[in-house]
Amino acid sequence: MSRLDSMLRRLTAQRDGLNWAAAQIEAMDGDVLDLGLGNGRTYDHLREILPSRRIWVMDRVLQCHPNSTPPAEDFLQGEAEPMLLKLAEAGHTIALAHYDFGRGIKSDDVAEAARLSPLVKQVMCPGGLLISGQPLVGFTPIQGPETIAPDRYLFYRA
Repeated sequence: MSRLDSMLRRLTAQRDGLNWAAAQIEAMDGDVLDLGLGNGRTYDHLREILPSRRIWVMDRVLQCHPNSTPPAEDFLQGEAEPMLLKLAEAGHTIALAHYDFGRGIKSDDVAEAARLSPLVKQVMCPGGLLISGQPLVGFTPIQGPETIAPDRYLFYRA
C-alpha cells in the first residue's frame, strides 16, 4: 500500500471513529481530550461534532492552522505528564479521549503510549471512550465501527 493510500485509510478511520465515539458518549457527562494537536484537523472535527463539549487540547507546541486554534484556556502546552496531572488535579473528567501523540517511530510511539496510559486513565470517566493510533494499556479494548480495520485504529473503554 502506498503511503498516500495508508494516510487516506488512517484519516478515514480517524474521522469514522470519532463520529462513532461522539454518538456513543451522547448521554455521558465529561469533557473531550485531544492528545496531540498537530495541524488541528482532529480538533476542528471534534468541535464540529461535539459543539456543546469542552475540548481540552494538549501538545508540546502550538503550531496548528489558524482556523484550528483552541481557546487559550483549553490548550495545555508542554510535556504530556505534567499536563495530564494538571487536568487530574483540577478534577476534570474526560468522556472521550483521542490519543494522537507520536513522532513516527513506531517503537518509540508505542513505548510513549504505554508510559502515558496510567496518566490518561486518571482523567477518564468510568466507561469513557478512547480512540488511539497506538496501543494503550490498562483499558478494555472494544470493537469500534465495523468500517474500520482492527489494525488501523484502536478503541478502548475506561
